[in-house]
Amino acid sequence: MPVALCRPGLLLSFITVCSCLDPDCVLGTVGRPVSLPCLYPNISTSVNVSIEWRRGEEVVLRSDWGEDGQWDRRSSDSAAISADAALTGNLSLLLPSVDPKEDNTYFSLFIVSEGKQSAAVCTVCLTTAASFSPPLLEREEAEQGEEITFRCHSTGGFPEPAVYWLINDTEKPPEGSVRTWTTALPDSNLYNITSHLTVNISKDSRVSCMIENQSMNQNLTSTSYGVERGPLNQRASEAMWIFSTALCVVVGIMVIVGVVYQIHLDRISKRKKKTYRQHQQGRDRHHQNREETEVMKPASKETDV
Repeated sequence: MPVALCRPGLLLSFITVCSCLDPDCVLGTVGRPVSLPCLYPNISTSVNVSIEWRRGEEVVLRSDWGEDGQWDRRSSDSAAISADAALTGNLSLLLPSVDPKEDNTYFSLFIVSEGKQSAAVCTVCLTTAASFSPPLLEREEAEQGEEITFRCHSTGGFPEPAVYWLINDTEKPPEGSVRTWTTALPDSNLYNITSHLTVNISKDSRVSCMIENQSMNQNLTSTSYGVERGPLNQRASEAMWIFSTALCVVVGIMVIVGVVYQIHLDRISKRKKKTYRQHQQGRDRHHQNREETEVMKPASKETDV
């Protein structure tokens, strides 16, 4: 198709509004790839056209569509578009890994023809999120009637979550009894969160801590039941381990003593049997000797008086 006939179509296509022109946000999970959608029809009918994906003013990817029908792609951060983008009109930008620093960042697609740049054809907002670890809930020891402190800790999430405490599944803790703070992890911009609840409740109360990450639609809950306590459970486990070990040692010693005693009894029994056999053999030899003596003795002769 002549270039002169391509230009009106190209200008008309600039006015075409693609499905992602509205600044809709795409949720990307930290550390995973994400696709920023953009559909632009009729790009295959254009000649000597370039497309640019930009993050703010920074060019993330540039592709040139030449007369030979081939794309010449140059990108930073290994960003890419589909290999058949010219045929399908799918100019979506694929980012290989989401960084939490890109939260609420806008990416825009521009088309350049003969040195003239169009308005943003597609604008996509990227929001980022990462899952928190299941909360670790610990209960500290306290005497009856004194305040008890609960510690709830979760790591490695984004953005900052909300923390909720419940007593017996329905009651909210008293005002001023909760202290919560977050810490940004170095080199990752992810968050650790720690919350303390200090209340005066009975030891059979049930306390729950919930970490809510709205961006991930994630609710993680941990509960402390009854009189169970973290440090106490640990000491009870250690005591049970010591008791089990001691019991195994005692049983082992008893087994060894039993085996040794049984061997001793077997030896005594063998000695008794041997002695009895020797005694019986002696009696038999003595009886045999008497019989032989009686046979060899001459019979007495009778005489007339």
